[in-house]
Amino acid sequence: MTAEPNPPSVVDPERFTVSRSITIAAPPERVWEAITEPEHIAKWSSFTPTMDRVAVGGSGAWVLENYGSTPITIEEVDPPFTITYRWGPSGADAVDPAESTTFVFTLEAVPGGTRLTVVESGFERIADVAAQLESHHQGWDSQLDALAAHFATAVVR
Repeated sequence: MTAEPNPPSVVDPERFTVSRSITIAAPPERVWEAITEPEHIAKWSSFTPTMDRVAVGGSGAWVLENYGSTPITIEEVDPPFTITYRWGPSGADAVDPAESTTFVFTLEAVPGGTRLTVVESGFERIADVAAQLESHHQGWDSQLDALAAHFATAVVR
């Protein structure tokens, strides 16, 4: 018996958000590591991340080949339940709240693993809103599919 596929992300153009919930076959503590620690993020995502610390005010960059470096900061953290990242446009030196979006990861223990929900908001502050919503919609679909696949093939401790 195979698991049901996770539903795709949802764009809400009136609220300027992209959201998605997936179920991952791993406990919340392991998923937390995978979404907060650069060495774990690099194992499943297309980004090569750096972060100076996983705490409010932590900062770094997530580099995406062919797109460049995206500055990122941590705005809120409540391990292992929620973390809020803010990221700016690729190529920027630092995160400018006037030209950035936030994405919040929320984890919930469920039978057989973890429900991970991501909500990215703030698109009304950036140029070319419709294109950015669609780009991030596709991005969250591919990135979170890769995260779920990582745990489907990894040995979970």
